Amino acid sequence: MENADKLRRKWQEEQLPIGCGISFSDPAIAEAMSNVLDFLFIDMEHNALSLETVQAHIMATRGSDAAALVRVPWNDPVLIKPVLDIGADGICVPLIRTADDARLAVQSCLYPPDGIRGFGPRRPLKYGLVKDRDYCQVANKKIIVIVQIEHIDAVNNLDEILAVPGVTAVLVGPNDLSGSMGLMGQTNHPDVVSAIETTVAKCHKAGVFVSIGLADNPDLLIDWVDKGMQWILAGVDWAVLMGGILSVSTRLREHFQKMDTTS
Repeated sequence: MENADKLRRKWQEEQLPIGCGISFSDPAIAEAMSNVLDFLFIDMEHNALSLETVQAHIMATRGSDAAALVRVPWNDPVLIKPVLDIGADGICVPLIRTADDARLAVQSCLYPPDGIRGFGPRRPLKYGLVKDRDYCQVANKKIIVIVQIEHIDAVNNLDEILAVPGVTAVLVGPNDLSGSMGLMGQTNHPDVVSAIETTVAKCHKAGVFVSIGLADNPDLLIDWVDKGMQWILAGVDWAVLMGGILSVSTRLREHFQKMDTTS
């Protein structure tokens, strides 16, 4: 949880933490990106990542400053518990729509009396070097709980959601948000943009750190930073990889074609 503290400090010092989504199974990608990013967003919701794979990604961040944040498939204590037990710095819970949803997410991450998390960590205890009671007290203070705002119901209930104690941060999902508004894929539609801007303003007022999940387009990301986003999920590993190789291969082929026409 040391890197959870580092991420919290960056938020509090009004830095701009930058991360990337992790979908590949090879932990080498996490190890490499940990050298340049503030957090990794390990995504179990939309990818075939097992607990063993997620643990390997988390272990790959050790010795770096990158926090290991894991998006679980659903708002379920049974799914959240083992991810925390293998050492995640934070949990992102998808499709939060009500304050009750947010309370369940928080309680699933915290030990009693604050929550309902069952006890059974291994890596976070440093394999027995940390006392059980000490870990529980520290974990309840440090674990990062991120709720994903990706439905118009969540935007309409946002004041109540943000008032739930223990909610650390918000991640806006513009694609699913647009879909819930009958505008699937139209993330630049004025109504969708307005809903996101409302979310940003309310998060700032509540003191909850807000981000957005978008592609790796720096101009678009900069625009949302200027609108108040406080941490940035800059795409996902496969998109970064494809973007890089497409850029290089396109330039090489264009150059080769020019040589061919002038020869």
